[in-house]
Amino acid sequence: MQRSSGVLMHISSLWGEYSEGAFGAEALEWVDRLAAAGFGVWQVLPFCLPDEYASPYKSYGAFSLNPYFIDLPALAAQGLLTPGELAEARQHTPYGCEFARLARERLPLLARAASRVRGWSAVEDFLHAHPHTERFCRFMACRAANGGRPWNEWQTQEPDREALRVWCFAQYEAARQWQEVRAYANSRGVRVIGDMPIYVAYDSADVWANRGLFRLNESGKPEAVAGVPPDYFSAEGQLWGNPLYRWEVMREDGYGWWRERMGFLMELFDGVRIDHFRGLESYYAIPAGEQTARRGVWEPGPGIELIRALRPVCRGRTVIAEDLGDITPAVRRLVRASGFPGMRVLQFAFLGDRENEHRPHAYPENCVAYTGTHDNNTLLGHVWELEEAQRRRLLAYFDCEGKDWDQCCREILRGMLASHAGLVIFPAQDLLGFGSDTRLNTPGRSEGNWGWRMTREQMRAIDCGRFLRWNRMYGRQGG
Repeated sequence: MQRSSGVLMHISSLWGEYSEGAFGAEALEWVDRLAAAGFGVWQVLPFCLPDEYASPYKSYGAFSLNPYFIDLPALAAQGLLTPGELAEARQHTPYGCEFARLARERLPLLARAASRVRGWSAVEDFLHAHPHTERFCRFMACRAANGGRPWNEWQTQEPDREALRVWCFAQYEAARQWQEVRAYANSRGVRVIGDMPIYVAYDSADVWANRGLFRLNESGKPEAVAGVPPDYFSAEGQLWGNPLYRWEVMREDGYGWWRERMGFLMELFDGVRIDHFRGLESYYAIPAGEQTARRGVWEPGPGIELIRALRPVCRGRTVIAEDLGDITPAVRRLVRASGFPGMRVLQFAFLGDRENEHRPHAYPENCVAYTGTHDNNTLLGHVWELEEAQRRRLLAYFDCEGKDWDQCCREILRGMLASHAGLVIFPAQDLLGFGSDTRLNTPGRSEGNWGWRMTREQMRAIDCGRFLRWNRMYGRQGG
């Protein structure tokens, strides 16, 4: 793995004027900031349409793009929105995503833009080249025709024609705008790493169009659902509720759906993180109807067979195996056999014994090391909330005893960059030393997540000179 460093920040967390971050000038400005600080990687969360709680890890379509990421000024520049419509769409606050307002107002606004498109051939060509995305558009239009009810409750399979046009336009335009951002990032020496949730939602185009690939009963309901047992994040475990795969059926065509899914993501990104990678070795199956994740069982996954099927699609690009949680020797063997770098997270380093693999001196070269992920507290919030004995061990490790905590966070970032890890990733909040009030997600809590945004003033406060010096000092500058 080429020695480099990067920053984790989702598109929604970018600053801007229209309720959440977008594929516009702000994204290009963010790329400039990363390049100026010597970072060669920008890691994002899934781009698919999020669920009603704004989670991108439970989507209506694995082959979709979030229409809220479409840059409205770019539509105005094409003559598809008026100055008055732009003014009406301006946000009320720059400090958080306005999810309720987006859900209420953005699709009607995009419908106006779609109605003004002259010439539909580019949209048709895009959808012809992406049949899974076309099916997602049809699914959302059928959902609209059925009053927003789940597909197993539909009364008609006929899509709402106006909704279909809006979704087709939105998917094309989001993909077009993003490819411009990605091309600019690559021109500045910044690679973009995306994210693949291992599961899809029950109420999704993926299950609707491919019911035989999922463990559903005769009435079309899940027999068992996904989650993880009790762990560091939750004493009750995490009951995700996603339907499980029929791996034996997927094997019959060489995991074609998975190969197409990875191919779609490799069109969008320069690399991908596979979320909950351990579920490919064995997955936790919870009987449908359970209220917690305590009564699940582990069942065998596809293992190295799926990795071999995906490898040609990946074309040698970076694929990160998220190997966190309940990791067994069999999971470790699968990560090694895959050749994919695993993950190390500093926030787990001082919760156990001294041989903990998440301590920086133990990082192998073929790993991606994080101060924390999107599911963790910020670094400063973590240090603040640690038990006293654990905090003393962490501060002593980085020779920060007696120092102010903001200084201690800087020394921790520097220590991470100095480690052997091939790639080091910092959440954007940690570049600024922000506390737990800027945490992005708390696992097990359905509401109040995903809404943090960075303002332009905060972005400009990032000390690019310091990070550039450190990236050069430790051989990480550039992609």
